[in-house]
Amino acid sequence: MNVARMRRLGRRLVELSKAAAGETKGPPLTPGEEAVFEDVLRHPGSTVGEIQARTGFVQSHVSASVARMRERGLVQAAPDPGDGRRTRVTATDLAMNAVHRRAGRPVDDAVRAAVGDPERAARVVALLEELEALLITA
Repeated sequence: MNVARMRRLGRRLVELSKAAAGETKGPPLTPGEEAVFEDVLRHPGSTVGEIQARTGFVQSHVSASVARMRERGLVQAAPDPGDGRRTRVTATDLAMNAVHRRAGRPVDDAVRAAVGDPERAARVVALLEELEALLITA
């Protein structure tokens, strides 16, 4: 496998995970907003500058993404208690509940729809579980 094929596989796995998770309420996040939201989930209480440093987006893009997600009720921003000029960003309880509901859904049906054959689908799921065990650390 080379890098190009690994990237292609990664994109396909993201497509399958989205299919398994199902539709979301409201308009979908843009890819940039999705990256910012994922960073907020991984690093709650981060400043816009910290999110910018981790995602590589320009600060204006992160700020605009946070503002749009605030309007949709996905994130909340509060002044930093140590430095009132900075804002700390966290996901709202509503967003966290939705993330947990969607994350717990099984992928079997989406994989079965993608490969067609139930036996091949079961093998794909088993291989994905093995990859997870090998590549994802606690």
